Amino acid sequence: MHNPRCRFLIIFIQLVSIISFCHYVIGIRGEDNNTSAVKVDVGIILDLETEVGKVMHISILLALVDYHANTNRGAIRIVPHIRDSKKDNVEAASAAIYLLKDVQVQAIFGPQMSTQTDFVIDLGNRVKVPIISPATSPLLTVEENPFFIRGALPSSSQTKAIAAIVKNYNWREVVVIYEESPYGTGILPYLTDALLEINTLVSYRSGISPSANDDQILRELYKLKTMQTRVFIVHLQENLASRLFLKAKEAGMMNSGYAWIITDVLTSLLDLVDTSVIESSMQGVLGVKSYVPRSNELDMFTKRWRKRFRQEYPDMDQVELNVFGLWAYDSITLFAEAVEKVGTTGIPKLKKPDTRENLTDLDALGTSEVGSLLIDSMQNTELKPGLSGDFHIVDRELQPSPYQIVNIIGKGEKIVGFWTEKDGISHKLKMNGKTAKTNNKQLGVIIWPGESTIVPRGWEIPTSGKKLRVGVPDGLEQFIKVERDPTTQAVIATGFVPDVFKEVILSLPYAVPYEFIPFPIAHSPTSKNYDDLVHKITSKEYDAVVGDVTILASRSEKNAWIFLKPLKAELWIATGAFFVFIGFVVWVLEHRVNKDFRGPKRKQVGMIFWFSFSTLVFAHKEKITSNLSRFVLIVWVFVVLVLTSSYTASLTSMLTVLMLSKYCRKYIMVGPTYKAAGFGFAFPKGSPLVPDVSRAVLKVIEGETMNNIIQKWFGNETNCLKQDGMAIASSLTLDSFKGLFLIAGVSAGSSLLLFFVIFLYQNREILATDDSIGKKLCAIAKVFDLKRDDSNSMSKKPSEGNESLTATVFAESDASIELSPNLPLQSPEIGISDGLGESRASEGFSTTETGNPVHETMSGTIEER
Repeated sequence: MHNPRCRFLIIFIQLVSIISFCHYVIGIRGEDNNTSAVKVDVGIILDLETEVGKVMHISILLALVDYHANTNRGAIRIVPHIRDSKKDNVEAASAAIYLLKDVQVQAIFGPQMSTQTDFVIDLGNRVKVPIISPATSPLLTVEENPFFIRGALPSSSQTKAIAAIVKNYNWREVVVIYEESPYGTGILPYLTDALLEINTLVSYRSGISPSANDDQILRELYKLKTMQTRVFIVHLQENLASRLFLKAKEAGMMNSGYAWIITDVLTSLLDLVDTSVIESSMQGVLGVKSYVPRSNELDMFTKRWRKRFRQEYPDMDQVELNVFGLWAYDSITLFAEAVEKVGTTGIPKLKKPDTRENLTDLDALGTSEVGSLLIDSMQNTELKPGLSGDFHIVDRELQPSPYQIVNIIGKGEKIVGFWTEKDGISHKLKMNGKTAKTNNKQLGVIIWPGESTIVPRGWEIPTSGKKLRVGVPDGLEQFIKVERDPTTQAVIATGFVPDVFKEVILSLPYAVPYEFIPFPIAHSPTSKNYDDLVHKITSKEYDAVVGDVTILASRSEKNAWIFLKPLKAELWIATGAFFVFIGFVVWVLEHRVNKDFRGPKRKQVGMIFWFSFSTLVFAHKEKITSNLSRFVLIVWVFVVLVLTSSYTASLTSMLTVLMLSKYCRKYIMVGPTYKAAGFGFAFPKGSPLVPDVSRAVLKVIEGETMNNIIQKWFGNETNCLKQDGMAIASSLTLDSFKGLFLIAGVSAGSSLLLFFVIFLYQNREILATDDSIGKKLCAIAKVFDLKRDDSNSMSKKPSEGNESLTATVFAESDASIELSPNLPLQSPEIGISDGLGESRASEGFSTTETGNPVHETMSGTIEER
């Protein structure tokens, strides 16, 4: 070892190693002197003051190390230029401008905050440089930004998984607690829509400012505590969430009966939350986060990552690798592969504008000549397998992976299930990401807040002392009677319905304080009715309505106009309209050939109404001569038959329910009766009380208590009450007869159309004249108003020696009667004789010349039209 030559060799080897290491490190940090490799500059903008920023920083450095370690990729060297945005939007914008203007980077990774990313994306669109950002706000859309690639899952992708948890436990209302920032508000419309799809309402949205102090948070929590909803979805970042749960514990909202669900960002970064907060204030919370499959590569990378983190940040407590670090690693690896696909030739710098006059700093940035190629190479690609799993980019958006559902217990979390878009909730998941073939679609055992294993109901009666406001109709003493205590003025409701309601409330598994509020109902047209009572619920004046709302409300409103009840108003209107329409059609078809449909105008109008309405009782005595009219009436009479039969049946049912309410002892119902049918109370739509009250109603009705109440208030009329609850006839609607009206309308309309076609064809000479349209219409109307004689006119002459008669046809034409406005009217003539020298004035027409158009003139006596 004392040989000088050996000592020199050792020193030389160490020196070469040091130089090689320095050269390697300089290259990684952006200072590369390798002139043979193509240099690609990429900007990195991170919040290095945050733990998440530091996690992604280490992951990016290791991604470049792994890329350059591949000997086949020595032709390209990606040089990172890292800038700290310092949690400030202006710093992030300044860093982006510097990287684009001075460094002329070909792509930018970051920023990580949505508010910072918004401006940087605009810069990327302007200079055509890809912006790969892990920002999760769905307000940043790839559709509106052609050079934006999202390197993380948007917060909207988890909303269906959260909705599936809510549906799994039948929670009907939730409260959303969100951060008042683009990060927090972006999820709200997507979460609301996902919950509405499962018929769950967001009863309240609680926005908390990132700058809110502890007192403000506590006041907001006490406000939430006074509401009845006990399911909370928390969408906050880790620092604000830690303070929220500490104050929730202080407000007594982490006890049994409460349910808390946290979103994926907070669940994924749970290791950044102080352990004391988790142990004291977050026990029993459910969370969702992206599923990262375990692999040997991930385990090896995690060890390397921890070592490198201690080297870069020796003064910090150890931070664990999370999914954002894995997404950053996969994003940089995918970008490096895209650069390799574009080519290994020299990557050009940004192209500057041709003129520099009157240019702003943004205009002077220029545009990238390779950015479009990089975007095309990355917008639909897949890194399989990536460290985070299947890192699949479709249309520049990272595709969702399965979600883990975890339960916070002790210092950490326990996996209780999974959710996928295809299969929904499942207890286990195969390693390939597909749901295991199992019948178990439920989550595992969950420890809820308060160390309870009982699933929270999701709501409670508010702790503010507010009572359930129950509206009761005042006026139907047989079933409900409302009085006021003369001393205390308290409302006292007695009767069959209030007793049932009281028993239902007592049957609930929890106490529900309530108070009755009287609602007067009188039997007059202008007084308030049951509709007004029920509308008090929708206006939130009442929380519930107790009365004979379902069983007896419609019956109490029956009066002298009960005959109108069997048909809905729209059906009455449609029927009346069709009566008039059919009468008009028949009049048109019979007017020219039937003397019963002629005469003065008032007579003809009356005939239209009389004839159609007389078909209702089949009492029309007018003779029908037209085949088209007969066809129309055949169809219409069938429609009338169905309508009258249905009306009679419906009215009979209503009257029967009414001849039973008064004289029920004289009748008996044969067959089984069902006490549960037709009984209920009114609650707002979506009220969490409905399921429990429904079960309690069934319990009361099926038990002996119901018989006791019936016996108490109705005595021997028990069976009558049961019968009343069974048959409540409903009015017939127009929908039930649409087919019939369609058939009648088509038959009448087609007959009318056929008549007019034949009529116009027979009078085509009038239409062929050169007169104006008005004159033609007047001529057509005059012809239509004339009576058409289809019988052969005969002339009778006595014959000597026998009683036979010789008939001579004087005038007959197969063509219709025509009036030509262009030809002079003939003088009145008597064209038909009876052989005795007397004219038949009623015939009134003559044929002046055989073979010529018939020009008809009126005789002295004109028939009434």
